[in-house]
Amino acid sequence: MSLAKNVDLLRRLPRLDGLRFAEFGRSPDGSSPLQEVTGFGDNPGALRMFAFVPAQLQKPRALVVVLHGCGQTAAGYDLGAGWSTLAKHYGFALLMPEQQRSNNGNTCFNWFNPEDTARDGGEAQSIREMIAHMADAHRIDPRRIFITGLSAGGGMTSVMLATYPEVFAAGAVIAGLPYGIASNLRQALDGMFHSPTRPARELGDLVRSASDHRGPWPKVSVWHGSADRTVNPGNANEIVKQWLDLHDLPEAPMAETNVDGYPRQAWWGRDGETLVESYAITDMAHGTPLGLADNDQRYGVEGAFLIEAGISSSYHIAKFFGLTGWIADAAKAEAKPASTPASKPAAQPALTPAPHLARSIRAAVAEQPAEPTREEARGFDLGQIITRALTAAGLMK
Repeated sequence: MSLAKNVDLLRRLPRLDGLRFAEFGRSPDGSSPLQEVTGFGDNPGALRMFAFVPAQLQKPRALVVVLHGCGQTAAGYDLGAGWSTLAKHYGFALLMPEQQRSNNGNTCFNWFNPEDTARDGGEAQSIREMIAHMADAHRIDPRRIFITGLSAGGGMTSVMLATYPEVFAAGAVIAGLPYGIASNLRQALDGMFHSPTRPARELGDLVRSASDHRGPWPKVSVWHGSADRTVNPGNANEIVKQWLDLHDLPEAPMAETNVDGYPRQAWWGRDGETLVESYAITDMAHGTPLGLADNDQRYGVEGAFLIEAGISSSYHIAKFFGLTGWIADAAKAEAKPASTPASKPAAQPALTPAPHLARSIRAAVAEQPAEPTREEARGFDLGQIITRALTAAGLMK
């Protein structure tokens, strides 16, 4: 949808607790798995803190910080993007800071305000204090802290990665902007609408000047719709350039593939780990792309700035963070006692949907050489490929 249609949709939404715009996305009964946390520490940015911690956490324990977009709340964006569902399914803690209308009339994080974008000050410090509180309260592994955000939340994600790079293992910016390109509203609007190109070194230096940190740097995933009229898609290229410079990687992508029908570029380090990736969501407007995940789960609900695109960005970001290899239901089954008194039958663990069979077959076929030699072609065993696919889908042992 265009920005005009998104705004029109927001205006036509029914009132929720006396608000329209800021309360978009709340469930009909007002419920949310997020719980507000107060007294988390210094709060110079005057933000609110919401969190969700599932009953079971994977080990080592991980934390994902999620920053909503303009006109959204923590609970609204969580419902739309599906992060608490992912957190419960894969066993990680979730932190969702929330902007207050008294700080910004459109409830946008102030990603361009110098008072809020410097280390140890403003909104950036408030978010850092929330992270420290979560890490201490829930024994989070300091090597497994991640952050993502949409639009202004994407801009603030860039801020946090730049000002506290030692805190994060990785981050993901959706329809956002690079760090340091604006210090006032005029520059912010210029960056949003025009995205002036800058040398990679200049962009990297903006991050290097934000702290005393000199590496290693967080991994970064970048997502942007090619038809975005709110934040120019050129910003995705600028974010990529900024982090390629920091990781000392070449401008040309090392791999170009299609994921769920969309182009993905990737760059990796000496050990083969992907350090920077970029998804271009063709013909998509401003928002977070939604769709089925590889496990046929749907995370999130379509709405304003939450767009059905056939690809689940939340799932793929969690996968990029290394969080999708653990299933809560499997852990419950393993933890169940060997014997249970007859008077109290053991509860059956919920079934975790098997991976999509067709995707499993495609993945198995993709592992074969693209152009096999005549000798290799003789050994191309279709039956073996199907067997491997069935096994990967959980339909065969």
